[in-house]
Amino acid sequence: MKRQPVLFVSHGAPTLPLEPTAARDFLRTLGRELERPRAVLAVSAHWATVIPHVTGAYNPSTIHDFWGFPHELYAFKYPAPGAPELAQRAVEALEAEGFEAAIDAERGLDHGAWVPLLIMFPQADVPVVQLSIQPHLGPRHHLHLGEALAPLREEGILVLASGSATHNLYEFGRYALDAAPPAWVAEFSDWLARHVEAGDTETLLAYRRQGPQAAHNHPTEEHLLPLFVALGAGGPGRAGASELRPRYSRHGRVPVPLRR
Repeated sequence: MKRQPVLFVSHGAPTLPLEPTAARDFLRTLGRELERPRAVLAVSAHWATVIPHVTGAYNPSTIHDFWGFPHELYAFKYPAPGAPELAQRAVEALEAEGFEAAIDAERGLDHGAWVPLLIMFPQADVPVVQLSIQPHLGPRHHLHLGEALAPLREEGILVLASGSATHNLYEFGRYALDAAPPAWVAEFSDWLARHVEAGDTETLLAYRRQGPQAAHNHPTEEHLLPLFVALGAGGPGRAGASELRPRYSRHGRVPVPLRR
């Protein structure tokens, strides 16, 4: 099977499937354009563990890990099959590189995984396994996670890293939905895209010190850490500029894709 790409997407709010936005259209088109993968390994900002865990359920549940949203959102189900054999393969790949890792046979898919997948693969017929992150271990740890998992791409596995180019809930609601993104968002997103495009991994790893308005965009790191898994799994090389530039809908929630 052809080697699968690596994607990093900003998954937006849980309401993304309900909103007729450019972000939703983008993800829908992306799902149609991709060669169908054998399975998806999703890395979500919304599952944090002490050591890497991989979901091993045959039929992972749909986790509604949010509150205060429209009632119809809680009725969404994403009944994609799991892939216990892929979970075992991922753990073995991690252990081969010195990581301690484990399988969680009960965990379902949180909205960081199922929201973009629902839009990209609405038939829910592609098996999905989810990998947890370890926010206490920082970006370089997650880069190495991605490097360990890179061989799975040769086996037809699509690595989907799901987080956010910017994630500051303290600022939520302060800007009109039809307004241009504030300067502190645009500056950081442009910086991020520029250095990913250039393959400047060391600068990206130091984003907290070198990125403009980095702490303003990410008061906590968990929503950017999936990007580093994608960088590691993508391996050396450059991504296409047209595929990396941030795109903004009037809601400011269009994903920033990393494709290699």
